[in-house]
Amino acid sequence: MEFNNTLANEYEKGIRRTLPSYDAMLRLTQTFYQSTLPEKAELLVVGSGSGNEILQLAEHKPTWSFVGIDPSEAMLHVAEERLKSLPNQISLYQGTMLDTKLPSGEFDAASCILVLHFINGTQEKLATLKEIANNLKPGAPFVLVSKYGQPGSLETELQFDLWRAYWLQHTKLSPLEVADMEKSIRSLSFMPEEDILTLLQEAGFTRPSRFFATTLFGGWICYKEV
Repeated sequence: MEFNNTLANEYEKGIRRTLPSYDAMLRLTQTFYQSTLPEKAELLVVGSGSGNEILQLAEHKPTWSFVGIDPSEAMLHVAEERLKSLPNQISLYQGTMLDTKLPSGEFDAASCILVLHFINGTQEKLATLKEIANNLKPGAPFVLVSKYGQPGSLETELQFDLWRAYWLQHTKLSPLEVADMEKSIRSLSFMPEEDILTLLQEAGFTRPSRFFATTLFGGWICYKEV
């Protein structure tokens, strides 16, 4: 998916339609970090996008610092503008975990929210998660949120039915426009939950626990193995 300037600015509206509990998910992520991290901590945000996540996590935590990484130059420009008034130390990098040299290999926490389903192929997903783990301190908390499921299965198809009905009821999009969007979503790299848990374990994470689920999305908390 190409995140150009137009899409970057529209992302704020679209993500809350696609994932109606988006803000609640970010609040739960914030709560998890606040319950596990010290007063001073450095967090790695993979797929920092337009800065939503950093804005949420930085609230009431001016002593936390952030390193954000995202492949989209347009999204990073939006994030820079939104985050410049925060007192936190924030650095943003264009790229992916597999092609970017980050300044610190000892982060206190990391997140990869709404990114994994854009990565094609199990091996590239695993390599990304391993690289995140390599940049974390032992025992550091990690949050993963992704589309998940098995397209074609009864459960996932029922979730698609609900997703489709939500868009038709709460937007002005036509059935044809929603159908085109559904086609794009189905082209993303879905994985069943058990496969995601296996990837986390192989990448070096322990104690995974699903803390969030809404239609086609799931979220898991876990820890870098000690």
